[in-house]
Amino acid sequence: MRRTVFDDDHESFRQTLRAFIASEVVPHYQEWFDAGLVPRKFYYQLAELGLFGINVPEEYGGAGLDTHRFEAIQYEETARAGVTFGGSGVHVLLALPYLKMLATEEQKQRYLPKFVSGEEMWALAMTEPGTGSDLAGMKSTARRSDDGSHYVLNGAKTFITGGVHADRVIVCARTSPPLETDRRFGISLFAVDTTSEGYTVGRKLDKLGLRTSDTAELSFTDVVVPVEDLLGEPDQGFSYLGRNLPSERWGIAFGAYAQAAAAVRFATDYVQQRTVFGKEVASFQNTKFELAACQAKVDAAQAVADRALEALDAGELTAAEAASAKLFCTEVASEVIDRCLQLHGGYGYMNEYPIARLYADNRVNRIYGGTSEVMKTIIAKSMGL
Repeated sequence: MRRTVFDDDHESFRQTLRAFIASEVVPHYQEWFDAGLVPRKFYYQLAELGLFGINVPEEYGGAGLDTHRFEAIQYEETARAGVTFGGSGVHVLLALPYLKMLATEEQKQRYLPKFVSGEEMWALAMTEPGTGSDLAGMKSTARRSDDGSHYVLNGAKTFITGGVHADRVIVCARTSPPLETDRRFGISLFAVDTTSEGYTVGRKLDKLGLRTSDTAELSFTDVVVPVEDLLGEPDQGFSYLGRNLPSERWGIAFGAYAQAAAAVRFATDYVQQRTVFGKEVASFQNTKFELAACQAKVDAAQAVADRALEALDAGELTAAEAASAKLFCTEVASEVIDRCLQLHGGYGYMNEYPIARLYADNRVNRIYGGTSEVMKTIIAKSMGL
């Protein structure tokens, strides 16, 4: 389909990224897949390529752009190659918006140059055992010291993507009790140094998919966090979290569309090479109809994802629109990838084939960033229901 979201500069970036993936990622990917994470040095390679600084202002070492189009190309190219970049997506898509929105000038001077260079990798720690999507129910606490110089952080987090390699983690914790009229009040955000005493990385979680993305449990035992590492105003953290959810959900939606498009490509290539009963699998009417139906769904998902991208870059993407894009694209991707795996037959169930890894990687899209059920609730509310 004809697209208008990318220009010549974007396409030049795409070719550079595609060549990088072919030379620096694909040859090593099976090793990373087996290990369950990418090597830490890989993030320095991504930084050298400029991926961490695209949306960082020039005075802090970045390119100073204000667009998500380059991130969109990364989603498309990694999916096309059947690979992922570990936890780097959290570093850029999730952590950076909080730093740009909340950090003081002094904090930006400390944080952003190392962010751009890959010297400090960032993660975001919200979810706690037993709370799931109910962020207002978090139990982690950060108590202000008597002299006001620091906070003492205690608690635990789980499902933290990038948690193994992270050098700094934006941790959400309660600094005040919830109000009777607003249980979301009292949460604050902290940029926690992972080398701090009492900060512990627990299990690297054994996930169904996204195997190269290190996901960990974290615990905090009397971790001293300098007051200079508080992000934004105390007790207002929940409202900050809500502001960044549309961009996070756009990223999941666009990534899901890209995975669906990649699945159709993998299946199309496979059925043209595979023979059954002396004929190419591609020659059967059922194969043609299945792939045609999948392509039509991918075309629709691409249109939704592109529209959300344009709205996001214009600063106009609403919570309901982001929820709608995430719901639609993730549900489409789930169906398309499943149908494309079916066309691979038994080989589609083998991890040596990209479609099998894609099938596992895709499943979490309907869970993280807000479940499909939460998305439906947001959309229904916007409809006045």
